[in-house]
Amino acid sequence: MKQNLLLGIDLGTGGCKVTVTDTEGNLLSEASKEYPTIHPKPLFSEQNPEDWYAAFISCLREIGTNVNLKEVLAISLDASTHNAVLLDKEMKVIRPTIMWTDQRSVKEVEFLENGWGGDIFRIGYQKVAPTWTLPQMLWIKNNEPGNYAKIHKVMFVKDYIRFLLTGTWETDYIDAQGTLFFDLARSEWSADLCSLIGLPLRTLPPICNPTDITGRVTVDASKVTGLQEGTPVVCGTSDSAIEDYGAGAVRPGQCILKLATAGNVNVMTQIAHPNPQTLTYSHVIPGMWYTVAATSTAASSMRWFRDTFCGEELIRSKQAGISPYQLMEEQACKIPVGADGLFFHPYLMGERSPYWDSKLRASFTGATMAHKKGHFIRAVMEGVAFSLKDCFRLIEGMGLDVSEFILIGGGAKSNTWAQIICDVFGKKVSKPLLTDASYGSALLAGIGIGIFNDEMDAVKKCVRFEKNLTPDGANHEKYDKLFKYYREIHDNLKDIYHKIDN
Repeated sequence: MKQNLLLGIDLGTGGCKVTVTDTEGNLLSEASKEYPTIHPKPLFSEQNPEDWYAAFISCLREIGTNVNLKEVLAISLDASTHNAVLLDKEMKVIRPTIMWTDQRSVKEVEFLENGWGGDIFRIGYQKVAPTWTLPQMLWIKNNEPGNYAKIHKVMFVKDYIRFLLTGTWETDYIDAQGTLFFDLARSEWSADLCSLIGLPLRTLPPICNPTDITGRVTVDASKVTGLQEGTPVVCGTSDSAIEDYGAGAVRPGQCILKLATAGNVNVMTQIAHPNPQTLTYSHVIPGMWYTVAATSTAASSMRWFRDTFCGEELIRSKQAGISPYQLMEEQACKIPVGADGLFFHPYLMGERSPYWDSKLRASFTGATMAHKKGHFIRAVMEGVAFSLKDCFRLIEGMGLDVSEFILIGGGAKSNTWAQIICDVFGKKVSKPLLTDASYGSALLAGIGIGIFNDEMDAVKKCVRFEKNLTPDGANHEKYDKLFKYYREIHDNLKDIYHKIDN
């Protein structure tokens, strides 16, 4: 029997995830594929756009064994923001994309902040930092003038993949807000901000709504992907915005705790609350906003530890046909709260909130001969949880109301890690049944073609919760004490890291 399918595509920092649902939001099939991040120099972080498309095609082929891709009614996409894909007049990619985790543009940030920091914050609602597109592109102009001169069009991750599907060129206003080229009050590209680096406005894409249909699958794309020619493609938005939305965070006071490549503490608000120490974005729900405090390496810390120290687990996982993370979690859950005095600070790519310090470095402290691999794995989990708690201090300091905590992200699939987060915060935490950004994008596809009346209608009909977590009081008390030590370690090591960097 013919099915009516919705397809959501998430192009995250660590890999591509594709989700297929029916028109009632039920999960029918999903697939994921990692792609590499290149680090040509310390703190450099780049990706090749062809890897995104290859991963997307791989996911489609896997999904195509379970569902008929010709029955997809609509498609939508999301991706990490800040990451510019630069194309020349032949629409060829000029260079690898500098990712939001990249920290190379420290000097450019200093230059922009000293000269125009106040104006940038007033127009863009954000403080200048290496994570934004503006200083990244100034770095290219200063260090690769030949490549900068070739720029004909600027796209962003999801928009580039959508361009390959439809041949059209546009972005949504939320993704545009992640560039520091956007005037948030006027919801348009800012000529003043673009002029800071001499970027012509014509190189930036037209702005549309996340739910707008921007094109249809072309003949050529249909042949490559297996999708039906003419299938509507909805613009989509940033992964952070669609994750919040798809997890049911659609009311002021709801707070998302995200355990993905990055770690986020996102609070939904009725109005914008620009703050130099946080990020400010529009919500998928028209008129709403959300405030973000973000740690740069959350689940990516675990991926780094896996790839660097868990060769045995990788081999065993392939032999047994299970995830290496499952084998790692089995070791971590045997270790007591506090990892017997072992601490981890997840500053593998410097840090954003609450310190905005690109010179911070990751560290394990307190190691003894008694510590085994399981201690280090648990320390990574606890260190990321402490970093999220550190971020939440900003939210508390701003006086934003928080009435509910919702845990999402790939790391949240670990029961051990999820409980650690719950115990560190000492609050009840709910987990949606489906937490992937690609699920939110599938809902967005349905909104775009009228399956749902509007954004709220889709959430009411489709978003379901898996379970609620309750904190262990004794564990929370221990973590409160350990969190003070965690912060003291940061305070005592930060000056050393600055000296090392010089």
